[in-house]
Amino acid sequence: MKVLVIGGGAREHALCRALSLDPDVTALHCAPGNAGIAEVAELHAVDALDGAAVADLAASLGAGLVVVGPEAPLVAGVADAVRERGIPAFGPSAEAARLEGSKAFAKDVMAAAGVPTARAYVCTNPAEVDEALDAFGPPYVVKDDGLAAGKGVVVTEDVEAARAHALACGRVVIEEFLDGPEVSLFAITDGETVVPLQPAQDFKRAHDGDEGPNTGGMGAYSPLPWADPALVDEVVATVCQPTVDELRRRGTPFSGLLYAGLAITSRGVRVIEFNARFGDPETQVVLARLKTPLAAVLLAAATGRLEAEPPLRWSDGAAVTVVLASHNYPGTPRTGDPITGLDEVAEKDGPKAYVLHAGTKRDGASGEVVSAGGRVLSVTATGSDLAKARERAYRAVGRIGLEGSHHRSDIAAKAAAEADA
Repeated sequence: MKVLVIGGGAREHALCRALSLDPDVTALHCAPGNAGIAEVAELHAVDALDGAAVADLAASLGAGLVVVGPEAPLVAGVADAVRERGIPAFGPSAEAARLEGSKAFAKDVMAAAGVPTARAYVCTNPAEVDEALDAFGPPYVVKDDGLAAGKGVVVTEDVEAARAHALACGRVVIEEFLDGPEVSLFAITDGETVVPLQPAQDFKRAHDGDEGPNTGGMGAYSPLPWADPALVDEVVATVCQPTVDELRRRGTPFSGLLYAGLAITSRGVRVIEFNARFGDPETQVVLARLKTPLAAVLLAAATGRLEAEPPLRWSDGAAVTVVLASHNYPGTPRTGDPITGLDEVAEKDGPKAYVLHAGTKRDGASGEVVSAGGRVLSVTATGSDLAKARERAYRAVGRIGLEGSHHRSDIAAKAAAEADA
């Protein structure tokens, strides 16, 4: 099978890496890709938001499967355009991707499906914003209704900061704060059958101790030794399957990757948000533990045959990802800085530790790999347990040079310590 992956971040590098290890994949392509993906896939220049251009590329390559990675192309209908050409696409339709594209739409679907989530108000003017903030009190949770690249949510004790974010967004969802640890659970679905992956936890704040501004994610780990063994089955039964069933009932079946961001509260599991694609950086650790070849599973979801697939197989070990970010991220990042140490990681730490590229490119003049975005690299490692995976990940991070970069030093630290206790 020839596979085309759309996107150019660390999530897409993780997908391409997994697909490159699949013996059923005879040719792997990515558009637009990045400097790291170029090592495992042939890159193509294409506007990822242009459905017709993506479909043309897929047809010209003879692709048997197109995997759409990021949310923006899904909301723009790229998967629809590919399917209209008769090519299987892993990713929901534009209509179903509204589950991520509009927080208000997601709340409506959850209400109809009986999915547990935070109480919320949808606000479109200052009076509604003030009423909602007053109703819930601090800490205030304000979410941009539309796509915001993982940075559209503000959680703050400061009512003026909450109000300013709400008014800057236009249409917002203001909701009650959910206590308890957060969990990310991915589920692959063909619109009927739901197959859960292993849960992961990510770290949204920029700095150690969950301090600093929200980011797209600074690291992740899997499995979760502290989680109830029945959690995955519970989430499939109360969250994922009802949501998939409700979207099918509405005539907009959801096939692809349903991502449930969850809070394990004192009152039980509650949905924080849905995404319509693999999450970043959780994908990096989840796929690091998946033993089942990936292509056949994604193709089965894209063609409505997921029920016939055998159960997924997983490694017993753990995986940890640490994100290396550019100077000033999540503000406007500095780019163009050379990255050193990548060959050293591959030579000394592989294959137990490896680097997945996000915001990188190869400089045309020097040939060096340089930074080209906010989150630059995801350093991923596996081990027999979280402590071993952490040790390997941070050893690899220490070999990498990127001027002005920063990373968190506490990814999976608490979970590893509790697991050892």
